[in-house]
Amino acid sequence: MKRIAYLLLSFLLACQTSSQPDYFRPHLQLDELFREVQLRRVFPDNKTFVDSRPKTDPARILEQYQAQKGAAGFDLKAFVEAHFEIPGGAGEDFELNPALSMEDHISNHWRYLTRPADEAASWSTLIPLPHEYVVPGGRFREIYYWDSYFTMHGLANSERMDLLESMLRNFAWQIDHIGHIPNGNRTYYLSRSQPPFFGAMVSLYQHHKGTQAALAFLPQLEKEWAFWMQGAEQAAPGAGHRRVVQMPDGSLLNRYYDDTEIPRPESYVQDVETAEQLPEAERPLLYRNLRAAAESGWDFSSRWFTDSKTLATINTTNIVPVDLNSLLYHLEETISELHLAAGNGDKAEDFEIRAESRKAAINKWLWNPSEGVYGDYHLLQKAFTPVVSLAMVYPLYFGLAEDAQAASVAQRLERDFLLPGGLVTTLHETGQQWDYPNGWAPLQWMAIQGLSRYEHHQLSSEIATRWLRLNRKVFRETGRLMEKYNVADTSLHAGGGEYPLQDGFGWTNGVAISIIRGE
Repeated sequence: MKRIAYLLLSFLLACQTSSQPDYFRPHLQLDELFREVQLRRVFPDNKTFVDSRPKTDPARILEQYQAQKGAAGFDLKAFVEAHFEIPGGAGEDFELNPALSMEDHISNHWRYLTRPADEAASWSTLIPLPHEYVVPGGRFREIYYWDSYFTMHGLANSERMDLLESMLRNFAWQIDHIGHIPNGNRTYYLSRSQPPFFGAMVSLYQHHKGTQAALAFLPQLEKEWAFWMQGAEQAAPGAGHRRVVQMPDGSLLNRYYDDTEIPRPESYVQDVETAEQLPEAERPLLYRNLRAAAESGWDFSSRWFTDSKTLATINTTNIVPVDLNSLLYHLEETISELHLAAGNGDKAEDFEIRAESRKAAINKWLWNPSEGVYGDYHLLQKAFTPVVSLAMVYPLYFGLAEDAQAASVAQRLERDFLLPGGLVTTLHETGQQWDYPNGWAPLQWMAIQGLSRYEHHQLSSEIATRWLRLNRKVFRETGRLMEKYNVADTSLHAGGGEYPLQDGFGWTNGVAISIIRGE
């Protein structure tokens, strides 16, 4: 029966993602025009063009391009601007108010980052959502999966439970209508998800609204779990199938993955340039690994690199990550708890067994005793990856570490990761944004809360103090909160990655106000 259920779900997902005639995919429908615009960098950011909306039928625009491109004086940028609606950044209408405190700025800024329920539009990559939602800011003009969990904490602390609930309902809608929660509500994100925080979102909602209210999301919680576990029965020992891996002892854990092996449309130039460093036969796998890293949210980080420093060695799909498996443990625990509350004893027991099995597998395969921290396991190398990262805090946040393990993690954080502005993401300086010297709000929050859970209050408080001090410093200088921060040298702004430093910023706002208000 389980195998039949998995096959049926696979069929339904295939039908849902292939029967969307209004889903515009510019890399397919604009063909040569898409490639030329991206490779010639008509826009500094490749995401700009895939977010642009054709003013008329894309097929007609492509015909006009092919007819005109060889003419003397043909201007590609002028052609694009004449035939497409070019988007601005999210929150660009925001006006700086130097009289506001950082707290008041955050409360005031939600309205600039909030989007109403979408109306369906032809030839748009935006997947319309039925309820209002908060976007991160800057180039991120749509809802993002894991960003939204930390934004939701801020909304709860800003007395905007109405908006938190709207966002939760949008994610439930995506699970029901798409089969999973994509990276963001754009058609070019459909082949991948992001760290599965939906269970944590429901738990947050339950904390504020009660168990009966949370029960409304139990069907979507189970569908979310089924998406991540698709193909479990096809995974062989020591190998993976889609997002599931079977460890050598037969236990099941998960990995990040993507269903396609082509360059990401929103980062087309960067992916093509990275692929040019490899033989042509190796490029499809590279693209899948780049996309899988994008699913992780850590795009990009030395965590995923075979040599710990070079993007072209990315190997995400062979790595079993501790953050993902901690999230799925919590998802299984949440499903069990809600089934118990609904009086479904058998299902509650089933998911509790699954959660306990995953917890045991995490503590067997992802606890690195030689480093004294949680880490990532490489399936092919049959060993821990050499990069110790801030992902070690996830088991503390979700309560699956033993006290001695939590104490060891706390010691390592204080010794190596705590810098003037908070916790650094890794100790490797690669030029990638999820490496040294950058710090990120979601990881600070999870460390602060995880350490408090295990009564390491002094270290938790020190991290919060240093992070908020840096937030306030940059806010005084710029009037803005940023996507990420340089925690090593607080006189400098963060850098690295595929795009310039973004401001806004949803999850930074959410974490800052939650720390300030002490939840």
